[in-house]
Amino acid sequence: MKAKSNDDGGVKRSVIRDLPNSARRVFAVGDIHGHADEIGALLDYLVDSKGLNAEDQLVFIGDYIDRGGASNRVIERMLEVKRTWPNSVFLKGNHEDMLLSFLGLGGSNGEFYLENGGATFFRSYGIDAIGSLSAIREKLPESHLTFLRGLELGVATPGFIFVHAGLSPQRELNQQTDEDMLWIREEFVLHPHPFGKTVVFGHTAFNQVFVDLPYRIGIDTGAAYGNKLSAVELVQGEVFQVAIGERVVSQSLITTKG
Repeated sequence: MKAKSNDDGGVKRSVIRDLPNSARRVFAVGDIHGHADEIGALLDYLVDSKGLNAEDQLVFIGDYIDRGGASNRVIERMLEVKRTWPNSVFLKGNHEDMLLSFLGLGGSNGEFYLENGGATFFRSYGIDAIGSLSAIREKLPESHLTFLRGLELGVATPGFIFVHAGLSPQRELNQQTDEDMLWIREEFVLHPHPFGKTVVFGHTAFNQVFVDLPYRIGIDTGAAYGNKLSAVELVQGEVFQVAIGERVVSQSLITTKG
């Protein structure tokens, strides 16, 4: 079942797509925020040192763009990943949602986009984000717009749920909203939830991978703020990290209460 949103009384409720339970390993990658060299180093390490291949499942947690200076190159790398591993999952972050809204392509909160790091997105393409929306859109590669418009809101395996920001513990799983999944913070991070799976999420930055089992694993480690870009492998319980501005990838085990 493909992830979609149902409009019920003006509130968009989101459906979480079930992934096939056939992957050898499951890798989830945190918020990249325009750091192309670092995501390149991380992916190259997973291929060269961990044997990442088509039998594995890759899930990107969203926020590919903004703040870092190479949003265009990050999206180009994501397109390369999609060609190499077609079953990879690319979730939507709140920054992609704001960008789409700014461009008049759906989404929400576009009026706040430029002041929330969006100016760096357009600079990476050499675009001045002034003028008509159609003129701005025409300057962006069609393949990049197609990628952005095709991002999903959430997916699940038998043991894990993957969303950008989290889920509201106050709603049933089939009653979650776009706003919940893209923007929620304290209501999700600070409280137990009843969903019966560990939620892997980004959006809220931690100094290290945040592990609060059985409820959640937070994998945004502050790439947007010059800290680290992180990925986790959930079958064997490993963490892979590269510091912003560096290319060396470190490897460790997931530990409780990161």
